[in-house]
Amino acid sequence: MPPQKLYAGAKLRETRSHLALTQKDFAARLGVSLPYLNQMENNNRPLSTAVVLALAREFGMDVTELSAGDSERLVSDLREAFADPLFAKTTPALPDLRLVGANAPGFARAFLDLHRAYRQAQEQLASLDEALGREDTTLRLSPWEEVRDFFHYCDNYIDAVDRAAEHFAASGRDPMQLASEALARRKITLRLTNTSSLRQLDLESGVLEISAKATRATQTFQVLHQVALITQADLLEATLDLARFQSDEARAIAKIGLANYFAGAALMPYRRFQDAAIATRHDLETLADQFGASIEQVAHRLSTLQRPGAKGVPFFFVRIDHAGTITKRHSATRLQFARFGGACPLWNVHQAFETPGRFLRQLAETPDGMRYFCLALAVTKGGGAFHAPVRRYAICLGCEVDHASRLVYADGMDISRTAAFDPIGISCRICERDNCHQRSVPPLERRLRIDHDRRELLPYRIE
Repeated sequence: MPPQKLYAGAKLRETRSHLALTQKDFAARLGVSLPYLNQMENNNRPLSTAVVLALAREFGMDVTELSAGDSERLVSDLREAFADPLFAKTTPALPDLRLVGANAPGFARAFLDLHRAYRQAQEQLASLDEALGREDTTLRLSPWEEVRDFFHYCDNYIDAVDRAAEHFAASGRDPMQLASEALARRKITLRLTNTSSLRQLDLESGVLEISAKATRATQTFQVLHQVALITQADLLEATLDLARFQSDEARAIAKIGLANYFAGAALMPYRRFQDAAIATRHDLETLADQFGASIEQVAHRLSTLQRPGAKGVPFFFVRIDHAGTITKRHSATRLQFARFGGACPLWNVHQAFETPGRFLRQLAETPDGMRYFCLALAVTKGGGAFHAPVRRYAICLGCEVDHASRLVYADGMDISRTAAFDPIGISCRICERDNCHQRSVPPLERRLRIDHDRRELLPYRIE
């Protein structure tokens, strides 16, 4: 595959604005002419190697931030939004969406917010009979979606919180002991009890109860979560202020997410965890044992190693339930996930439910020609008692195939053979493959031919 030209006009404008430089001064620092800079900022010309080097030399920019990133995510999200039947007659061409994603990311996000609001309104109107008589029938964006997008567009890396957690765990001592001491300084006693909740804090008595039925990894994570809420309150609130959520509910949900982020980063401090990941070639079981974490916690943490100047392997991470609904998603790669509905059924994460406890490996190729290594595992969490509900889900961690050699799980796989890669997509409405035996609905951007006297794999032919 030929190397792609690097267009990063929006990032250039953002950098210049942050530095409070005029185009003339910025061009001089980069060693280019003013017209040339103007063309690059408007994506009429790609960034040259000399400009990329000048950005690193003059401004200390991590040049990996210039590639793909938000633009690819926005294009993927826009394509899925335009797959809505509402736009059946007015679907923009893919090159137009790429222009919007690269040149007008703010407009693209505003459009996605508007489309989500529309979908939310449609869903609530569809159940209007049930909603009648309730006091709260206000149509608004889903707080959950708003928070998920916040982490999505931050590359799931929150620098200030990550560094605070790393500082907290700098001594290298047992995280549970560190957390207990931090709580004790706030006059809070930690107790393991048979409480029905995983975690429950009573401020009046100064007691934090953690379920004795939970695994050690879960207990540690929950204690660190509470430590974040108590000792890092100012940092969390400042981060929430910067995010400017549209509702109190979204802000409250995001606070949980930030406390979880701190807990994971304290349990697996950035530099120490990254070094261990490299040394073990990202062996999830070894890392889980070394840091006292669960497999899911390790996989999720690997997907957050995106610190500027010290980035790890760009992973995607996803978790699905038994119905195929995505409950967690993050991608530091070009692979994006369906915002609505389930994931592609050809993806090995679905097959993981058939072999619980076993790692499944897959080489996959998306319609855009990108190739990935995927690792899937089904996970079961018991409730600690015979009648307690059992949670079942599957997780998948993966990376672009160029990084596969850095993973122990890719050993022995022939990544040079084209036939070894399974064709997968994002969602049927925006997948252009015309020979998929698992297709559920036609692609929105293609015309169909119906032949009543002929039936092939599908009841229609895609032109």
